[in-house]
Amino acid sequence: MSTTVETRTAPAAVIVAIDGPSGTGKSSTSKAVAAQLGLSYLDTGAQYRAITWWMLNNGIDVQDAKEVATAVAKPVIVSGTDPAAPTITVDGEDASGPIRTQEVTSRVSAVSAVPEVRTRITELQRTIAAAADRGIVVEGRDIGTTVLPDADLKIFLTASPEARAARRSGEIKGSDLAATREALIKRDAADSGRKTSPLAKADDAVEVDTTELTLQQVIECVVTLVEEKRAAK
Repeated sequence: MSTTVETRTAPAAVIVAIDGPSGTGKSSTSKAVAAQLGLSYLDTGAQYRAITWWMLNNGIDVQDAKEVATAVAKPVIVSGTDPAAPTITVDGEDASGPIRTQEVTSRVSAVSAVPEVRTRITELQRTIAAAADRGIVVEGRDIGTTVLPDADLKIFLTASPEARAARRSGEIKGSDLAATREALIKRDAADSGRKTSPLAKADDAVEVDTTELTLQQVIECVVTLVEEKRAAK
């Protein structure tokens, strides 16, 4: 009697770019999708925060683009890509907590607008994505347009300023909703208006408006899109 052994091929590796402004659910969605589908995960915003934190700690005037450009090659930034426990270190020091302070948040747009900063971080992001054997979910603001223009799937998350402010205020205890909304709008203007790699939706990106959706609904939507892309490869 002969038995037939069914062999299953591993799912095709896919590179997923998820872009959008703050408060649209990028990080929560990206991590959950990557974990559910067995993909690596990269928070590119954390890398810009990390380099901003290093600049502030080392007395660099972050409003001086030339000074920032001169210092940008100095710190060693390492990003862990496990969606269940993403990490980021700067010169060997855990920076996951310090990079989330209000001081860093208020300065990161200025630092990330410097072309030399974007060049360095973009190269780092491409290297990480290329090394992800099973595929990766990369989230940020210019992934589909600049960092990974050949990504298998591009998604652009949006939401109303009110919804985004409410979510962000919920994350930060004691924050003022109106002030949070104004800060988000200001950040949008800075990110969309910068000359180098502005926040923008790629022409071939799928737009998902998360205003009226729960986080689980957004995750399910993106998982479906990724699975369809996998099946088509």
